[in-house]
Amino acid sequence: MIGMDWLGSFTLYRYSRFEVPLVTRGMLMELLGWNGPRKTSLDLGRTWGYVCVEDSHLVLDGYRYNVEELLQEVGEGDIYILGGGRYGRLAYYRDGLYYRLYAPMPYTAPTIEISGIKMHRVVGITPWRDAYSKVSLLRLRRGDKVLDTCTGLGYTAIHSLHRGAEVVTVEVDRNVLDMAKYNPWSDDLVDIPIILGDIAEVVGELPRESFDAVIHDPPRFSRAGELYSLDFYKSLARVLRRGGRLVHYVGQPRYKSGVDMAGGVMKRLRRAGFRPTRIWEHGVIYAVKI
Repeated sequence: MIGMDWLGSFTLYRYSRFEVPLVTRGMLMELLGWNGPRKTSLDLGRTWGYVCVEDSHLVLDGYRYNVEELLQEVGEGDIYILGGGRYGRLAYYRDGLYYRLYAPMPYTAPTIEISGIKMHRVVGITPWRDAYSKVSLLRLRRGDKVLDTCTGLGYTAIHSLHRGAEVVTVEVDRNVLDMAKYNPWSDDLVDIPIILGDIAEVVGELPRESFDAVIHDPPRFSRAGELYSLDFYKSLARVLRRGGRLVHYVGQPRYKSGVDMAGGVMKRLRRAGFRPTRIWEHGVIYAVKI
């Protein structure tokens, strides 16, 4: 684990998951009209087992859930919790924003949606695969120290951990981390230190040249413009060792309108001491600290 001596000066979020049955519309459609044992997944495809369906009712822990009734409630992309004979959408309204887990497919990692904005790519790719593609660009080695600037559901941090890296991640929004507790695909966050705070401020308190790689997948520019600024990029350069790698997701916002935001990001990265390369197919900029 990354040196706890300096981690102790930050507020850490203690992650643990709520293990509850989860269903999606696609999963329920497979149970419709079924009678008897049926192989399925109640944790969005992480594990599989048999459930009992009797007379169009899913039977769990002695409770019966009417599949047809559930299908009238569960919309496309919805994830519902079942428990104690009751059910409800995995979503909540907090601090002026609406949070929900969104399932692009029945049995894969969800994304989190905040007031209608999805935090991962879901067109032609799953959120899990999206995170994997970003982390793969870093060519991590066992023991590399990685800073993940925006935890979200933790996918990029977890993929880095799976490659043998030592990871610390930062998240400003406790509501996002609270939602991640219901997500089976976020399980391995239990093994990763999560700093609860604004990365724009936290990065200035991190030790100089303490990381081999940085994953920077921030909210869109309109929500967090400071995370695309020259000052912030200079701060990232300060905590990276010489030759350290940065993967920065930018997508192609406003590109059709003639605004090349990624081009502006590359100019600022050069001024901050990086050698950047745009990788179009992943919507990212890969940069090396000079």
